[in-house]
Amino acid sequence: MTRLKKTRIQGISLAVISLVGLLLMAHGNTASAADAQEVQVGFGETDITPDVKGEKPVWLAGYGPGRRATGVHDPLMARCLVLGDGKEKIALVSVDLIGLQYPNVKEIRKGLADFKYVLVSSTHNHEGPDVVGIWGRGFFSRGVDDDYVASVVSKVVELVKKTAENLSPATAAYGTASDETLVGDSRKPVAKDGVLRVIKFTKAGGQETAGLLVQWNCHPEAMGSKNTLVTADFPYATVAKLKEQHKCPILYMSGAVGGLMAPPDGLIKNNEGKVLEEGDFEYCRLYGEAVADLATKATAAVEPIGLTPFTVSAKPIAVPVTNPMYRLARVARILRREGRIWEGDFQKLGEMVSDETIDKPTAVETEVAYLRLGEVHVASIPGELYPELIYGTFQEPAEPNADFPDAPLEPTVESILPGKKWLLFGLANDEIGYIIPRRQWDSSPPFAYGRKSSQYGEINSCSPEVAPIIMQALKLRVADVAAPQVQVPK
Repeated sequence: MTRLKKTRIQGISLAVISLVGLLLMAHGNTASAADAQEVQVGFGETDITPDVKGEKPVWLAGYGPGRRATGVHDPLMARCLVLGDGKEKIALVSVDLIGLQYPNVKEIRKGLADFKYVLVSSTHNHEGPDVVGIWGRGFFSRGVDDDYVASVVSKVVELVKKTAENLSPATAAYGTASDETLVGDSRKPVAKDGVLRVIKFTKAGGQETAGLLVQWNCHPEAMGSKNTLVTADFPYATVAKLKEQHKCPILYMSGAVGGLMAPPDGLIKNNEGKVLEEGDFEYCRLYGEAVADLATKATAAVEPIGLTPFTVSAKPIAVPVTNPMYRLARVARILRREGRIWEGDFQKLGEMVSDETIDKPTAVETEVAYLRLGEVHVASIPGELYPELIYGTFQEPAEPNADFPDAPLEPTVESILPGKKWLLFGLANDEIGYIIPRRQWDSSPPFAYGRKSSQYGEINSCSPEVAPIIMQALKLRVADVAAPQVQVPK
């Protein structure tokens, strides 16, 4: 069955950046390898696999409801990289989950108050437990085990603390490799981010690799909707092969996976030349290893960089929720995340929604962040960003039957970030669904591309306002770093 035929229910202006700030950024981007400073580095991992044999059922997230786990194929992990400059520490965490929610991330940060910043990104794994709520026994039952989520929070806090106790000096190098054939896009217009980005850490004073940070842009859904075994999907094979090849720990992060970025059909073959399909663990393994090979190619092209000093701008924002299914799920207590009254401005957090105000326009609180790690620029995006919003590969002219064909184009990641060495972490600190360019929004007939129904995507997005808000918020966070006022939430 093709992905197009699947039913999948998932849940300003800007002040001119000062000339001084731009000059400082330009200086940082042209720093030579000789200027690169050592950074303190630590890698760690811990098992967060749920107990599928316990009294409570484990409902697998992604696709539709009613998929109960029957066993475990490979463990789910939380992995982290801690960076230190001798005074301050930053933690980057990845969890093999569909999308750990912002309130849970804030709980993790409470246990790590001595860190300058803690970022928790989900791989968006479709073969792990529901941690959002909409994939329970049925359409009107909640799938989250709160005790399990609490255990993940506790384990991540302990993992980061232990990792921070064993930091060692290292040097860093940044590289990329590209292969768009490794990504499928089943939503028109076709747009992909086929660039894999890597930071290689080398132990100070030698040639031994201390660890790799790998960022790739594909849904972990190689096993499809019929699988009932807990698995980290293809990233388990990616990490395993990289560990074997490079003899070091790995931190795997997902990037721009919106727009139905998924493992491709018709590409992966076994040793006999047979084309393998979604839902086969051999297909999952071989695809994951192909991603690992691309990462190894990127490591061969790395260039030395400095990762200090650390500068972070992160701020909570409000995102309006007009999706009727999300609103219904909140009323039914399937989604139990607190909502806020929408004030019409994403920079204003309205009052918490109560039983008396539930009929008012509502919003969800989330966070957009920008990290300047020496020469590397990091965009932290709280959902599934469409690749068009990376490079500006928008369809021109827009489809006339789309809902907002004349909407202004959003600023793009590439245009906002002030350097060429960058990383994008999707589902960072939250999962708010698809972040769809407003010009592509298509939920009302007549539908774009001559279709009789809408394409998949809008059903799993908060509103058509999400993309303009997220991209404007990122632009503001970058401006905060160039300007004197930098904000970091605790």
